[in-house]
Amino acid sequence: MLNSERQGKVVELCSDLIRAKSMSGEEQDVVDIMEKFFCMHQFDTIKKDKYGNIIGCIKGNRPGKKILYEGHMDEVPVADPKVWTHDPFGAEIENGRIYGRGATDMKGGLSAACCAAAFFAEDTNRDFAGEIYVAGSCHEECFEGVAARSISEIVQPDIVVICEPSHLDLRIGQRGRAEIVVETFGRPAHSSNPEKGVNAVYKMMQIIEGIKGLPVNNHPVLGKGILELTDIKSSPYPGASVVPQYCRATYDRRTLVDETKESVLAPIQDLIKKLQENDPELEAKVSYAWGSEKCYTGAVIEGERFFPAWLYNEGDDFVQAAYQELQKNNFSSQISTWQFCTNGSHYAGEAKIRTIGLGPSWEHLAHITDEYIELEQLYGAVSAYMSISKGLLDM
Repeated sequence: MLNSERQGKVVELCSDLIRAKSMSGEEQDVVDIMEKFFCMHQFDTIKKDKYGNIIGCIKGNRPGKKILYEGHMDEVPVADPKVWTHDPFGAEIENGRIYGRGATDMKGGLSAACCAAAFFAEDTNRDFAGEIYVAGSCHEECFEGVAARSISEIVQPDIVVICEPSHLDLRIGQRGRAEIVVETFGRPAHSSNPEKGVNAVYKMMQIIEGIKGLPVNNHPVLGKGILELTDIKSSPYPGASVVPQYCRATYDRRTLVDETKESVLAPIQDLIKKLQENDPELEAKVSYAWGSEKCYTGAVIEGERFFPAWLYNEGDDFVQAAYQELQKNNFSSQISTWQFCTNGSHYAGEAKIRTIGLGPSWEHLAHITDEYIELEQLYGAVSAYMSISKGLLDM
């Protein structure tokens, strides 16, 4: 466990990060704080890429594996600060908790990873085989896995540890996420003579009803591949006595392992073709949403909103190396999976890099009013990361 001096350091860093407002595309202040920490603790290299991701590295005295601890720097906005009982950016400490936006998701995990790397280097006098990287990534909240592509290209890690909240349990997988767009195209007409036009909303209603009847894929570990309608828009809007000529519906799809971009869209494409056989006026298409966001560096991050699932086996050597070292150090970590999507969608899902996850605090505390992290969870994460580093580097 951490002594009081080290506890103070991780609380200080976590508090500084919470005070730094960092919505997606506004992570500059967090980067500055992390860079200062890396310099103070003599990280061997510090790199920043075009998106504004920051990567610090501590090298052991001997060659070996590259272990990457990764956490995102961005946080969701605070809708109404007045409903908070603590300052959302005050990092107030009360009853063993630090309060503030991003405390759980995920400045606690990020600060713990930074401190763990520094303390591990100090305790070992850098006499270990390998390299330990800590990365703060941009734009995860709205674009899981996209900025992470640059990090893995720079680091080329052997193993990644995602520092998202897990209550210090070991995570070995997650469902992915896709944002699916269904569009229908009609013909405008005055609403007093609707028969002269083709109402795109009515056409969309057929498709929505059909999608409700599509079977849902299920995985024995990850659960259901949910397909849920999240919004619908028509054009022109307001209608102003015009039959809508266009309609767009968005679906949230939770993807499972072995599902591809093609296989996820195929059932909806087949449904549209079947409906068109009975309705020649039905014109529609389905695709993935395309996202484009500006980084604080001025660079643009963009791509299709498809983020794959991933899952490893409990018996995999790197999973057991981390798990056994945690057990040796009296952590009662369980092996399980996340229900939400993380940057693991890139590292494990796209790049096929061996990936596990562990972080402080509970998942359900992310994004809530009066978000907080317990100090004991924060301290525990630092010790857990140090244990994981030993286990993975000794493999």
